[in-house]
Amino acid sequence: MNPYVLATLLSSLGLGTTITFASSHWLLAWMGLEINTLAIIPLMAQHHHPRAVEAATKYFLTQATAAAVILFASTTNAWITGEWNMTNMSNPIATTMILAALALKIGLAPMHFWMPEVLQGLDLLTGLILSTWQKLAPLALIIQTAPTFNPFLLTALGLMSTLVGGWGGLNQTQLRKILAYSSIAHMGWMIIITQYAPQLTLLALLTYILMTSAAFLTLKLSYTTKIGTLATMWSKSPLLTATTALVLLSLGGLPPLTGFMPKWLILQELTKQSLPLTATVMALAALISLYYYLRLCYAMTLTISPNIVTSTTPWRSQTTQASIPLALSIMMALALLPITPAIMI
Repeated sequence: MNPYVLATLLSSLGLGTTITFASSHWLLAWMGLEINTLAIIPLMAQHHHPRAVEAATKYFLTQATAAAVILFASTTNAWITGEWNMTNMSNPIATTMILAALALKIGLAPMHFWMPEVLQGLDLLTGLILSTWQKLAPLALIIQTAPTFNPFLLTALGLMSTLVGGWGGLNQTQLRKILAYSSIAHMGWMIIITQYAPQLTLLALLTYILMTSAAFLTLKLSYTTKIGTLATMWSKSPLLTATTALVLLSLGGLPPLTGFMPKWLILQELTKQSLPLTATVMALAALISLYYYLRLCYAMTLTISPNIVTSTTPWRSQTTQASIPLALSIMMALALLPITPAIMI
């Protein structure tokens, strides 16, 4: 892709998200979301592969639907209350519609069906942008308007997302689909705590971005998109294999890795709010997700690949990828648990 076009698209992505962050007016927030969507479509379809074009089309249709519903609901709210302000959401029908549209935008269950399909059709870098940056604007809107939403609805969305994110990933062999289900499960953790402690949502989002970046950049470095290919990693780069296994366990939320911190604090907060049953279901759902991360670790570190590759073997070609971002994200995805007391203060 032409570097000027790429720079324009990436700056539009940043601009769209920033507009949504800065807005307290529904029309401006909607405009930011639309700029965001339109900027990532060319990045998705840049390889002219049928799967990439299909993914871009699916993404466009779901995001356009969500944006239309947001516009309709905010117009309805403005018509009833006479205000476009986000904080003044008194109409329950409008608030429920907006929550459904934002859930569709970030891929919360039961509006998650587009997410694994779209991510599967993209290359790993665009997939990384979709899994991290594209979640920021809708999540900011959810956090801003969380007090007006029905608490039962937020809890139901969170629980269903963690369960679907766990169950859906069990049967997959494609790593991008597994990461998509992982994303759905993490979004569930963020949504369920928004109404009680929005700062924990931000903490969970930050750790999720660090761990997902480490996972995607590792897969990009090793040219891996399937579980079968993971089994050849230990012979190429043993050190990277060890750190990748740890990053996956961090995504699963095992102590003493970074991923344990948000889960621990969220479960603690849910217990404080007298919701022990919800906390128990969330913890059990995290165990289901942990199973498929362990499956990836097993394939990567304890199996030898049976297939004889006749084509050019990927480990003989020198990589051109910058390894500094990868090293930084791996370090942060593994070693931030000791700063938990500072965060709690």
